[in-house]
Amino acid sequence: MKIAAAVLALAASASAFAPQRASPRTSVAVSETKADLEAMAKKLNPIVGFYDPLNLAEAEFWGTSNEATIGFLRHSEIKHGRIAMFAFVGYIVHANGIKFPWAMSMDGSPFPAETNPPALWDTISESAKWQIFSLIAFLEFWSELSTPSHKHYMAGGKPGDYPDFVSGPEGIPHPIPFNLYDPFKFSKNMSEEKKESRLRAEINNGRLAMLGIFGFLSEQTASGSVPLLSGIVSPYDGEPMAPFATNVLGAPFGLN
Repeated sequence: MKIAAAVLALAASASAFAPQRASPRTSVAVSETKADLEAMAKKLNPIVGFYDPLNLAEAEFWGTSNEATIGFLRHSEIKHGRIAMFAFVGYIVHANGIKFPWAMSMDGSPFPAETNPPALWDTISESAKWQIFSLIAFLEFWSELSTPSHKHYMAGGKPGDYPDFVSGPEGIPHPIPFNLYDPFKFSKNMSEEKKESRLRAEINNGRLAMLGIFGFLSEQTASGSVPLLSGIVSPYDGEPMAPFATNVLGAPFGLN
């Protein structure tokens, strides 16, 4: 509860890049504009509203259109928010010593007993880390696919949406019989209003999680930088932004 309260105190979240989105399984093209961002920002956070100090909502990245740039920014925010939610929950689970009851490796090695999350990552083998990054690379590859039935998020597609694993892109076989958005079809009979509400909740929770996980790491590596977390998280003197610092891969760079 202390950790939850401390992180909630960090929730002065920005509300940029938040346009209205269509149902994740429709085929309607989505070309979002700054006006869409401003409208949704009020729904996401009526107090902060639209917040874009760098004026990114009017940018045109890599010579593309403004609508394409907004699609990129929206997809990026949603994606990183989802990752941060996984990271935040994982941090709390490991910090409280909760481990899987089975072996971590094929040789029978158990999960490390370390409860300091970034220090725990340092104890993981290089091969295990490559397995994790391989999965991430696959999801990145899959999210970039554009097919006749699934538009790219920079070309009128829905930010945060993934190609359907059921039908899949043409010519690309796959053995996974479900889609990532709703593998168990819980939203089959959900109203459009309820879907929109849940999408807004996902954005807000993702923003809060991004602040939360970086709050943890900041206080761990720079004691006193997040006063509300002082004495709650354990200090860490490693390199949280160098995932292979303690493995062979880090040797050429003097990181281990």
